[in-house]
Amino acid sequence: QDCAQKYVVKNYFYYYLFRFSAALGEEVFYITFLPFTYWNIDHSVSRRMIVIWSVVMYIGQVSKDLLKWPRPLSPPVVKLERRADAEYGMPSTHAMAATAISFSFLSATTGQYKYPFELGLTGALLFSTLVCLSRLYTGMHTVLDVLGGALISAVLLVLVCPAWDSIDHVLLTSPLCPLLSIAVPLLLCYNYPKLDSYSPTRADTTTILGAGAGATVGFWLNNQYLAAAYSSDGFRPGFPLLSGPVLVVMLARFLVGIGVILVTRQLMKSVVLGVLRYCYKFPVGDLEARRRLEVEVPYKFVTYSSVGFSATVVVPLLHQVLGLI
Repeated sequence: QDCAQKYVVKNYFYYYLFRFSAALGEEVFYITFLPFTYWNIDHSVSRRMIVIWSVVMYIGQVSKDLLKWPRPLSPPVVKLERRADAEYGMPSTHAMAATAISFSFLSATTGQYKYPFELGLTGALLFSTLVCLSRLYTGMHTVLDVLGGALISAVLLVLVCPAWDSIDHVLLTSPLCPLLSIAVPLLLCYNYPKLDSYSPTRADTTTILGAGAGATVGFWLNNQYLAAAYSSDGFRPGFPLLSGPVLVVMLARFLVGIGVILVTRQLMKSVVLGVLRYCYKFPVGDLEARRRLEVEVPYKFVTYSSVGFSATVVVPLLHQVLGLI
């Protein structure tokens, strides 16, 4: 399989549309959209999406490595993504994440904000469909992979949505929440299915579970000690109240928040990797050492749990100090 297979782009509209759509299922989207929702729209909406995203992605990644279904052969398809080709194909986690995020956003906002349900449904369908089609266009999945991923997410949403209020209450109030939010994902990462050859799925799963764990601890901490700072009407503009000044404040929150997240991620990567290099005695450029279980899991988990915690606790406190709430 040659991921570097040469190709000629004949329709640039489809090419850029689906390359962009594929990015909506990757880290660059998660690290911007999910925090943006938390900082600017509604905490409860963001909590639902982050928790469901974490669960869906874990199930999808583990399913890939248990089923071990190969990706489409190249040729005949042309694969446009080099890194993802090292993973198995079934189910498509892009399709799972897109379906879970778009429809959980729809279900969470329908009862809280006044907007046409048809508009929200169209948006959710459009978003998830574009991401799903992008996986076919880029040659990374079969139709069955995509349909399987979307179906798994749909079933999980149907099961979780009726119980969400109870789940949310436990996440915010249980004294065991911080401990379990860290211990359970960490245990899942250390016991991830073993493969015969290296695949980035474990690293990606650890990244996602780490971010979700840090954010969940932040949710709990905010509810316990910082609730007053998060109940301000000014912090929840809602769809009907969008105006020029509000949009400026939203943009300011986003830029400040993304700056803090990027600094946190880079700082923690350097610190955690430095500590692990000292403990396990491997050189800076040793990629194989960084792929070892005892290095990869704490490196990814600590880094991204710090990012999740920073996004839900540190950034809103900074917003408050800067007068953006």
